Amino acid sequence: MTGVSISEVAPRDGLQSIGAFVPTETKIAMVRALHAAGLRRMEVGSFVSPKHVPQMADTAAVLAAAKTLPGLECCVLVPNRRGFDLALQHGAHRLGLFMSATEQHNLANLNMTREASFDALTAIIRDTPRDVAIRFNLSCVFHCPFEGVVPEAAIQPLVERIVAIDPRMEIALCDTTGNAAPDQVARVMRAAIVVGGPRFAYHGHDTYGMGVANVAAAYEAGVRVIDSAAGGLGGCPFAPGATGNVATEDVAWMFARMGVATGIDYPALLVAADYCAGVPGGTPGGRMRGVPAARRLAA
Repeated sequence: MTGVSISEVAPRDGLQSIGAFVPTETKIAMVRALHAAGLRRMEVGSFVSPKHVPQMADTAAVLAAAKTLPGLECCVLVPNRRGFDLALQHGAHRLGLFMSATEQHNLANLNMTREASFDALTAIIRDTPRDVAIRFNLSCVFHCPFEGVVPEAAIQPLVERIVAIDPRMEIALCDTTGNAAPDQVARVMRAAIVVGGPRFAYHGHDTYGMGVANVAAAYEAGVRVIDSAAGGLGGCPFAPGATGNVATEDVAWMFARMGVATGIDYPALLVAADYCAGVPGGTPGGRMRGVPAARRLAA
């Protein structure tokens, strides 16, 4: 079976909902520990308004430290033109653009309509230098906290429009609320790959305990880039009730059992996951940190 690339999101998605500010030194320590475990793709922050997401106010400093780590691709989330300018100024390797598949979540999260978001992001993509990678994140693909389960027929036209913007662009379909089911994930991801080829990533949460199953479904559908957060950290302030991302240590264990290469040093990952799970104010998740056999690997 072919390998998979795990994109670590704990330093960004894992921390954005924490109330008290996490010190910059702690964030950098998270990044370093995760890199030491073999993670080579990482969301290290977001150039958003510090008024609205104060946890991300030090993204420039975290990014600067992350860029010193060999072989690490550093991604930052970019919500608008101001964030785009800052990301380029500070030398991010990849820009993470985002909008929602549903109108109500897009209005809550970005304070604009989906059409306005699509137009703004299209302009940013066209202005992105060719040596800077792009990821287009489409949130609430499977379920919306305001509109419920999203009809699969409503996703296909959106995917087709996004695919048409730029042939080199990675596209992530996101289960923002953790409400997706494996069969739904498999159908949606297969349909997307038919339209846009093998450039899709899957981003899932574990709110309903379906995180690892949904990752497996995405992989079987042909997805080879998977987002996860060490320690199961995460949550969306604009998706009420959504809990953490699927845990990196759970995903890495599953792929190891499936014989799928990830490049991860599992004992070192458990050490990093323990550190991430212990960040004050965070709400950790995942299962493997509590399994004695897995713990013995890290001893």
